[in-house]
Amino acid sequence: MWDTLITNPMVNMLLWIYSQLGNFGISIIIFTILIRLITHPLTAKQIKSTQAMQELQKSKQFQEIQKKYKDDKEKLNREQMKLYQEMGINPLGSCLPTLIQFPIIIGLYQAIIRALAVTPAQLLDLSTHIYPFINASSLIPIKNSFLWMDLSQPERLTVFGVGIPVLAIVVVVTTYLQSKLMTPPSQPGEQGAQMTKMMNLYMPFLMGYLALTFASGLSIYFIASNVAAIIQYAALGKVNWRNLIPSVLVRKNDDTGKKK
Repeated sequence: MWDTLITNPMVNMLLWIYSQLGNFGISIIIFTILIRLITHPLTAKQIKSTQAMQELQKSKQFQEIQKKYKDDKEKLNREQMKLYQEMGINPLGSCLPTLIQFPIIIGLYQAIIRALAVTPAQLLDLSTHIYPFINASSLIPIKNSFLWMDLSQPERLTVFGVGIPVLAIVVVVTTYLQSKLMTPPSQPGEQGAQMTKMMNLYMPFLMGYLALTFASGLSIYFIASNVAAIIQYAALGKVNWRNLIPSVLVRKNDDTGKKK
């Protein structure tokens, strides 16, 4: 069922793009952008739900409920759910699109790894996922070279005899920029703000480790996805450029503005 609904369509879509372009690195980039466009309604819905939830949590009515029932968690939860219903807000609205997109992300990973088959066993497995209208004999094995990379192997750029993981570094930087730019403003002490801060710190290094150890074709996907996400959020007017400014400078500017 998983292969039929998720993996096979993505594998064949990726191979079809490759058949048109003849360059697998560029095919991964185009493939990633197309998936971003297809899932754009889910992203837009998630942004809208998150913004509505944040505005509600900052409202006077919500804060009064927090204070009034702070010692009665059960009553607090009931009153919050009642308020959500009155305002027409689904508390899971910001999470559901992400949960729906999660299988897509896994499918993307599997599609890229399968398409990069190099061993006889991998090629045999790939052949079972290809649709009849795809001329597999003219495409497989795929030309894995892209720029200085072998897309089926972890990337290293050799400079003066030293292998530098350029893609892993770019993945760390773009993941960090994405997480910072797409994190909405938070108030001091706001619930979940500290967890978000920790995630923004650790996630780039996790993605960088994956880029360092897995096939470089996957790193191309990570970078293309990060850049596409930033552009997507910028087009929706939801990129928080202020997050790139060091917090010390932000506080200094705020204090200067208050004195005026």
